[in-house]
Amino acid sequence: MKVNDFDFILPKELIAQHPVDQRDHSRLMVIDKHTEEITHKHFYDIKDELHQGDVLVINDTKVMPARLLGLKEKTDATIEVLLLKEIEKDTWEAMTKPARRVKVGTKIRFSDLLIAECTGILEEGMRVFKMHYEGLFIEILERLGTMPLPPYITERLNEKDRYQTVYAKDLGSAAAPTAGLHFTKELLATLEDKGVKICPITLHVGLGTFKPVQVDDVTKHHMHEETYTIRKESAQILNDAVKNNQRIICVGTTSLRTLESNFKDQFIPGTFETDIFIYPGYSFKVVKHLITNFHLPKSTLIMLVSALSSLSLMKKAYLNAVEERYRFFSFGDAMFIK
Repeated sequence: MKVNDFDFILPKELIAQHPVDQRDHSRLMVIDKHTEEITHKHFYDIKDELHQGDVLVINDTKVMPARLLGLKEKTDATIEVLLLKEIEKDTWEAMTKPARRVKVGTKIRFSDLLIAECTGILEEGMRVFKMHYEGLFIEILERLGTMPLPPYITERLNEKDRYQTVYAKDLGSAAAPTAGLHFTKELLATLEDKGVKICPITLHVGLGTFKPVQVDDVTKHHMHEETYTIRKESAQILNDAVKNNQRIICVGTTSLRTLESNFKDQFIPGTFETDIFIYPGYSFKVVKHLITNFHLPKSTLIMLVSALSSLSLMKKAYLNAVEERYRFFSFGDAMFIK
């Protein structure tokens, strides 16, 4: 299976540069993977697709202002650092640009309050940094960092909270779980009133989710590990759903990967690491339904949705989305695969 099998032509103007004014007024493509029927709705119509007894799994991670710009000590060269994962107290894995300027021992000054010292070199521009600071780290990050918007979003984001879900709670992601951006508190309340159970999990989005595939053979790609947590109450909801044959609908690929990583006859509460890579041929254990956005060509995410439905159906759906002028990627429209 080749990476080029997951390529498609996307007009640049269909890459959404900003969110719609009202979160749930984005468009929604509904795909029946059994009949291959495609219908066009708005996201607020998701309430008609979900039913009493359904379990809606949301990722309540919160995006960090993880992008920092600093000056290399001695040369004052500008270095960009994108924090990805705290591997131990005050020690972070991060992407750096330009990475060639950052060696072990290099110090980067972001302000008088924060200095990062490189303590390790990893692959593909990744570095390990020890953070030296005074005060509370998260407060310093809020002051100095910016939201790590994807590079295809070139316009300024005026409201930072539009790159957070309304239920974001657990700080730790370097990117938003974007399928969740379409939900409003009112829509979630409507679903709960209807008898849909809202089930939060946490996966901190890192390089595993957005790292580009750099090999021709899909099977040769390796995912970076990401940390996820399933709390006891959520594990109980999920186990009851499996036992009672209730539908489990995942909001976003991160929720899906969390459940598929964790399930082994039952869901186990706790905090774990996952590097699960889902592509066509994968046998799903528990997830059959997914709410997701429209993804980048040749990405691991389009491979995942192709595994859940089929590659031919996804090609049909994406071609239809382009013809119908859907908005793509993080701030774009959504699809519901059922």
